[in-house]
Amino acid sequence: MVKPILFVLGAIPVIVAILLAVPLVTKNEIPMSAANSFDTIEIEYTKHQLKKISNGIAERTGSQKTEILLIENNGKIKYTLTEKGYTQPDIKSKIDQKKLDKIKSLIKETGFITIDPESFTVLENATDYQKSSVKITLNGRVNQIYWPESSATSDFIPPLITLVESELDKIMSEISE
Repeated sequence: MVKPILFVLGAIPVIVAILLAVPLVTKNEIPMSAANSFDTIEIEYTKHQLKKISNGIAERTGSQKTEILLIENNGKIKYTLTEKGYTQPDIKSKIDQKKLDKIKSLIKETGFITIDPESFTVLENATDYQKSSVKITLNGRVNQIYWPESSATSDFIPPLITLVESELDKIMSEISE
């Protein structure tokens, strides 16, 4: 039989761990303090709408639409759209410092730059899908990740990649409208 005093002593670290973990788990925002004015970041986000084309003997995958978003450290943005082989004129804009700091914080605080750039396999039967990539240069360190949409792969796509993708999609949709 376990003595009650040992049970109480064993429960104390568990209670302290729970008290420390609950605020961290329930917090849904990335702290803005993660980014500082000395951080430099450049982001190149690309989305391809791909389609498998079969001519009977061979199959090839072609891009129906490609969107490229470049974000520079000073907040300047360049958006390029290529649809059905034709490149549209570039759209240039600028995001405010608050949005830029949010993205910097998200990438820096979550360790996105350290994600292994493993490739995600595309399902054999996927014929029409989106494939994305993001190349991030944070303080001179570069990481580039490619991934297909979740319905085109059996691999697990980390939620962190999806979170960064949604933030960049918001900026892309704002500038392209």
